[in-house]
Amino acid sequence: MTTIFIASLLLGTVSGVSAGLFGIGGGLIIVPVLVILFTQQNFAADLVMIMSVATSLATIIFTSISSVWAHHRLSAVAWDKVLRLGPGIIIGSVLGAIVADQMPKELLRLVFVVYLLYAAITMALASKPKPSRKTSSVYTDSIAGIITGCLSAILGIGGGTLIVPFLVYFQMPMRNAVAVASACGLPIAVASTVSYILLGKSALSLPEWSIGYVYLPAFLGIVLTSVFTAPLGAKLANKIPAQQLKRYFSVLLFVMVVKLLWPYCLSLSVNMSSLLHL
Repeated sequence: MTTIFIASLLLGTVSGVSAGLFGIGGGLIIVPVLVILFTQQNFAADLVMIMSVATSLATIIFTSISSVWAHHRLSAVAWDKVLRLGPGIIIGSVLGAIVADQMPKELLRLVFVVYLLYAAITMALASKPKPSRKTSSVYTDSIAGIITGCLSAILGIGGGTLIVPFLVYFQMPMRNAVAVASACGLPIAVASTVSYILLGKSALSLPEWSIGYVYLPAFLGIVLTSVFTAPLGAKLANKIPAQQLKRYFSVLLFVMVVKLLWPYCLSLSVNMSSLLHL
């Protein structure tokens, strides 16, 4: 417990900056690191991934509040758009948590790795969506909200990498899109966390200091530092070009992908060696 708490303090520092700077909620970093930490602490194998996702989403509640307040003070949040996306996001987040709870845990891990790889490639290429000539309708925003909420709950992210391209495509400036994504991270995180707590109440082999699928020592460690560093990231997002930083960040994501896939690569290597000796 102590090891995870101390490691989570450092993790919160890094994830908080990334949340404010990129509008990604920090989950892209939090989930893979928690998977590594929980595995090293011998958590039940079938709980490692879903607890990492649930704990990540719980921390995003506080990161998002801190980050969106900073963006709001800079007059960057388009609140009318947040309110239009909100209902769909809440519905999608609850559905996503239910799907993740029923999904085979190795499949959940694979889905996250694929998404992590996608995010790393997108950031490395610094790709930008081409703006549309029209604005989004209420119906389009509702569907986008449901999809974003569902995928975010499954992946343990704040939804920034899904919402920002959507908003930019429909003519919203990047600065405002990042701010709206930060605000949307709050309903995603609240609805998903409550769902994961309720769904995990009946789970077997939960470690001590767990509330449902949320592991409190990791949650507290991340929150204690991320709430202070998220505003710093938000200020940086309004002052410096982030494209070069995104490329460096993508390298970190590629490392995470390799780390998460490494046990499977070793297992495959052992199985191939066994077959060759038959």
